[in-house]
Amino acid sequence: MSGPLDGAQRAEPARRSSARRIRAQVAIIGAGPAGLALAGLLAGAGIESVVLERQTRDHVEARIRAGVLEPETVEVLEAAGAGDRVHREGMVHRGIRVQFAGERHRVALDELTGGRHIVVYGQTEVVKDLIAARIGAGLPLRFGVGDVTVERIDTAAPLVRFSDGGDRFELECQAVAGCDGFHGVCRPAIAASATYSREYPIGWLGILAGVAPSSDELVYAHHARGFALLSMRSRELSRLYLQCRADERLEAWPDARVWDELQRRVALDGWTLNEGAVLEKGITGMRSFVTVPMQRGRLFLAGDSAHIVPPTGAKGLNLAVADVAILAEGLIELFATGSERALEDYSERCLRRVWRAEHFSYWMTTLFHQLGDDPFDEQLRLSALRYLVSSDAAARSLAENYVGLPIERHEVVGGRR
Repeated sequence: MSGPLDGAQRAEPARRSSARRIRAQVAIIGAGPAGLALAGLLAGAGIESVVLERQTRDHVEARIRAGVLEPETVEVLEAAGAGDRVHREGMVHRGIRVQFAGERHRVALDELTGGRHIVVYGQTEVVKDLIAARIGAGLPLRFGVGDVTVERIDTAAPLVRFSDGGDRFELECQAVAGCDGFHGVCRPAIAASATYSREYPIGWLGILAGVAPSSDELVYAHHARGFALLSMRSRELSRLYLQCRADERLEAWPDARVWDELQRRVALDGWTLNEGAVLEKGITGMRSFVTVPMQRGRLFLAGDSAHIVPPTGAKGLNLAVADVAILAEGLIELFATGSERALEDYSERCLRRVWRAEHFSYWMTTLFHQLGDDPFDEQLRLSALRYLVSSDAAARSLAENYVGLPIERHEVVGGRR
């Protein structure tokens, strides 16, 4: 186990290399929610880590992503030292709305799940909070690094090479967390035994609008013209989505067309959709992806490095945080006792949750979207929606999956959660 870092980092000249050598117990590649939350959990247990991110801080803090947090996600953020603003500014939602055939129905999440609920708080803000906590504690977080390679992962002493500010570094560690996304360097290093994927012929056109939300809860709307979702980022900002083609070009959607299409798809008698200035606009493709296993030797994947879900079920961020909660437990046990017991089944425990979320996201996607022009399929969707809003059992299934399942935990030996 390495000694404590001197301030933000401790560098030692390599004897036979021009690279500068630094040490930490854990190397974390990627400063998204997964990597930063893991760093916070490890710091709380006295475990040293270095976080490496190829993008700039401004870029990382500007990425617009998910905004629905499960109860367990909020608990993990608290343990990672980034829960204060979530509690202060996050919006507790105890239900969601389902709209089809010109009617809007409420699914009471709390009543159907024994009081559980979601918190609406943007992933952008989660990342800002985690970065602020990391920097405020004076712990190593490097932005803008390049040429990252991961070596010796089948040993107890992995090596991460990278460049930063024109200098070359060798980071010696005892475990590597690959939190660098689907296109990062860690996923290919796993040499997965299997990958599973599904592409959807649709995308989401999303906007961030400077206008108060038109609904006090999220609205999932099925319409003959395509799906629409009414969400929010704060009491002054609305986050709105429209189903579009997967190959849609953003310039084909001027602001006026976006608002016109939203009005068509979510219209209700006696209700008005608020319009305002469009602050952000983008198109996201819809896909599912899982890599098995999520670990090899001392390299562990988390978040989008290991799995991707369609955004319909609001599971991406929550899965990433659940991954690192499980990984942190295993690493705490490793450094406290030398045992790898809780790390050996890391993939197995994570993947049980991942596949449940994949199925739920697939179900939500096929239930609400137009995936073709087959009228038979449309009648099946309408039948399923009618059953959903008329059956307590069907509504409970949606509610339980939407608020999330408990994170599967080991009893940790040594350290603390």
